[in-house]
Amino acid sequence: MSEQKFKGELEEFSYALGLSISSNLIQSGVKTIEPSSFMLALEDIFTGKEPQLTPDQANKILQEFMEKQQNGQGKENLEQGLQFLAENREKEGVNETASGLQYMVLEEGDGEKPSPADEVKCHYHGTLIDGTVFDSSVQRGEPATFPVNGVIQGWVEALQMMTTGSKWRLFVPSDLAYGDRGAGGAIGPHSTLIFEVELLEIV
Repeated sequence: MSEQKFKGELEEFSYALGLSISSNLIQSGVKTIEPSSFMLALEDIFTGKEPQLTPDQANKILQEFMEKQQNGQGKENLEQGLQFLAENREKEGVNETASGLQYMVLEEGDGEKPSPADEVKCHYHGTLIDGTVFDSSVQRGEPATFPVNGVIQGWVEALQMMTTGSKWRLFVPSDLAYGDRGAGGAIGPHSTLIFEVELLEIV
């Protein structure tokens, strides 16, 4: 990273603020903007000029643009997920339940199976079908504890089939995950998810 020379504290603060806003936008699902128009809006507001849009107009434009982006991304994610699952179910060792959940047993434990009322402790590693990691207790180095019926439907189904000590790879269709809502910036609408889940214990 090249060293940046700022002319004083305000320039440094302004750049840091730009980094923070950009990061938050990306996390919210905004992948690109037109920088000159973005800067023009900032200039209008901070110099006291009359904005070129009213607050109501701006809110409507934001909502409509984000919905259009989300719908387009959701359709693409759904198509890619369906194709992935169709190919994946033909692979050796992959099982599929009536709901469409696919799983592969990596290690078989010999403990009890949890019920929906139980709490469990698990290690997990979650990715999109392109390999992007969106959440991982393994990377954090600390297992997670949660109620069986307090997670996405694909997990609720899988956990009740797993014996304690087992490690499975789950391939979760979007309708058993976060559906058309997605979850944050990383998990878009209609995303198929892959998890490696190790059921450590029933708490």
